[in-house]
Amino acid sequence: MIVLIMATDPICGMFVDEHASNIISSKDGRKYYFCSSTCKLQFEKPEKEMHELRKALIVALPLTIAVFALTYAVKIAYADYIMLVLASIVQFYAGMRFYYGIADAIRNRSANMDTLIAIGTSAAWAYSATITLLPRFFAYGGVYFDTSTVIISLILVGTYMQRIAEEKATNAISSLAALQPKIAHLVDGDKITDVNISGIKIGDILLVKPGETVPTDSKVIEGDSSVDESMITGESMPVSKKNGNSVTGGTINVTGALKVEVTKIGDDTTLAQILRIVRDAASSKVPIQRLADTIASYFVPTVIAISIIAALFWYFAGNVGLNVAFLIFVSVLIIACPCALGIATPAALMVASGKAAKSGILIKSGESLQIANKINVIVMDKTGTLTKGKPEVAAIISAPAYTKDEVLRLAATAEINSEHVIGRAIVEKAVASAIKPEIPDKFEYVQGSGVRAHTPNGINIIVGSRAMFEKEKEEGMWNAMTQQEYAGRTTVIVGVNDKPIGIISLEDMPKADSKEAIGALQKSGKEIWLVTGDNARVANAIATELGIRNVMAEAKPQDKLAKIEELQKQGKLVAMVGDGINDAPALTKANLGIAMGSGTDIAMQAGSIIITGSNMYNIVTAFELGRATMTKIKQNLMWAFGYNIILIPVAAGVLIPVFTTQIYDVLPMLAGAAMAFSSVTVVTNSLLLKIPKRVGKAQINSALS
Repeated sequence: MIVLIMATDPICGMFVDEHASNIISSKDGRKYYFCSSTCKLQFEKPEKEMHELRKALIVALPLTIAVFALTYAVKIAYADYIMLVLASIVQFYAGMRFYYGIADAIRNRSANMDTLIAIGTSAAWAYSATITLLPRFFAYGGVYFDTSTVIISLILVGTYMQRIAEEKATNAISSLAALQPKIAHLVDGDKITDVNISGIKIGDILLVKPGETVPTDSKVIEGDSSVDESMITGESMPVSKKNGNSVTGGTINVTGALKVEVTKIGDDTTLAQILRIVRDAASSKVPIQRLADTIASYFVPTVIAISIIAALFWYFAGNVGLNVAFLIFVSVLIIACPCALGIATPAALMVASGKAAKSGILIKSGESLQIANKINVIVMDKTGTLTKGKPEVAAIISAPAYTKDEVLRLAATAEINSEHVIGRAIVEKAVASAIKPEIPDKFEYVQGSGVRAHTPNGINIIVGSRAMFEKEKEEGMWNAMTQQEYAGRTTVIVGVNDKPIGIISLEDMPKADSKEAIGALQKSGKEIWLVTGDNARVANAIATELGIRNVMAEAKPQDKLAKIEELQKQGKLVAMVGDGINDAPALTKANLGIAMGSGTDIAMQAGSIIITGSNMYNIVTAFELGRATMTKIKQNLMWAFGYNIILIPVAAGVLIPVFTTQIYDVLPMLAGAAMAFSSVTVVTNSLLLKIPKRVGKAQINSALS
């Protein structure tokens, strides 16, 4: 048994047999298959294809007008012979692309859109040419050079308008690609040289001046500045950058000069990965397209069969005469439009993925948008997702014999060598308070509990949980610690020589827009769950602040996974939002994984949608974008299906009993116009897709109250 592997032409949407096709192109490591050389040319060299299209139009339009005038307005001798010459130029010069297309279809052992156009217009031209050159061959007068020339011209005009619309549709992707500058300032000692961006390599030192675009992903080694990352993350406020901070290629250095060391180049850069994701999403399939694909694969041979059957039926059963039967055959061929079916989904996905990327949302596949439209439960991690992911010291409580500054200094001394986020927060607080910690001569990290340190002057310091002070339990301090935890704060005990001397509480503050985003999601009817590894007191405090009613605390990665499976068994479609390594299994298991771009690489790889910054409201936008995109796809498919369902029967003669055969005086030309503009309609409708506007806080609060 032979298994056909069908690809989809990325330009016109027609099915192509991968085994039979020899019209192939590769881009970004991916192989593409085409139904015709014209589609391949548009894919590889759109400017050249557009130039060829313009040349064909420049020839076709004036000659078509002349043929039309000779047919209906100007009566001169030998008019048929003059029209034969003019129509032949239109047919075999301006219309040559359709013959190339039918030749490609024969080589690919398939049928494409050019097949219908070439057969239909060739039939009209050949019939008319025969009557002109051999008038006695047919006893039925009347030539149809106007039909063949007008159809070709209208289709070329429609194709030209479609190309212009498609250029607008790809503007978002093109603007992303244009973010990377062509020139970088290479620093070599005291010498600065302007070099082409393709010539830089990892480890090179570059100078980025104020107002310039960062050439590629790098690390700051000198200077302080603010960097506008809105074109990558969608967040409007510039981000402060200093020594050791990472900067992303394509972002704009706003204030001071920066010296940066190149860390990534070429296809490994953030911008290149974003472009790859956006392009893949634009060419991906969604489940709703399967019906369209199935119909499109049988469409051309079915249309040819209908055109022949309709012509024969009306000729023999309807006694309409050869002329009308011939026009029925041509009209059916020309009016059919599989292109509109083929591009209905890709056009909407191209616009959606491009606009989403400019807002800081990366859609990995079209299927993600269709699933997003159906999600009814959202499971959210806390740290780094709903909260900033960076704890800050909120309060210091000291024993009577110590001051708060002393407690902070000793804690910072113990934590100065720690890589834990709590330790870093304590040290940062000390530095910000102009308190200088000592450098301990011994340091020990106690897994899951805290740290121990020994100073050169003989002091043993402990910073950690209650478990490290079980022998020296102090009731008043324990009660104060409990109160801090009920307030949603993480607390650590500071001890000297095994005795507690104070408490430091830290708070991972919710992101500024977390409450607004949660409110908007709940307003849209989605059930929200907070599932976190934090303790129940902290989890419940954050949930209460943000208005989340469903909470699961102290959850390990396997617990998060189990919760998603439990919800799915209840028949719910579940989205998981997270940013850490421990979220990756849940992100993969969920019907839709949404990874916060500020998190780990593994989490972002597991997510189907990536929020490139820390903007929580972009999660709301992603769901709204899914709804808006699916609406556009359904509208496009409805138009494409409806167009063919209604107009093919009209072309096949269903209106002859009402309007008589005189309808075919204009129907072939109207068919050409309708066919040409059907694809334009689909692309233009896709361009009308908008990124949903942000709902105001007042509106959300009013709706929830």
